[in-house]
Amino acid sequence: MRLTPVRFFGFWAVLFALVFTLSSCSDDLDVQQSYPFTVEVMPFAEKIVKGQTVELRFEIKPEGNYTNTLYTIRYFQYDGEGTLKLVDGPVLVNNDRVLLESKTFRLNYIAKSSDAHKFLVVVEDLCNGQHTSSNVAMTFMFNSASNDE
Repeated sequence: MRLTPVRFFGFWAVLFALVFTLSSCSDDLDVQQSYPFTVEVMPFAEKIVKGQTVELRFEIKPEGNYTNTLYTIRYFQYDGEGTLKLVDGPVLVNNDRVLLESKTFRLNYIAKSSDAHKFLVVVEDLCNGQHTSSNVAMTFMFNSASNDE
């Protein structure tokens, strides 16, 4: 077999391409830890009186079919005085995270005053500290209503 200049340069071109291709790969896996999602809320009453309970129904809709994704919920009350409780779960404490056991869940808001009520609910996906999490923030407002209505 005679070594011609074409074979010589062809051999080196193929070898260079092979080394370049193999050396450009990283051994680190890029594992996605945070996944985009939306939260749907069923319609609810917008007026409330002291002592009344309003049920809020939620459904988390991930953009893909991911397993082992965990979600948390927290809230912050701006106006009024009331209690927010997961149905079949704990009473939520202002700004404390609670793990959600399902992608569908219900909250009961109980008015403790006759004022207007306003609070923020945040649903987050739970991921490790190396990645930023995705979250959805929703504001709920209830106007005061008289007991006659």
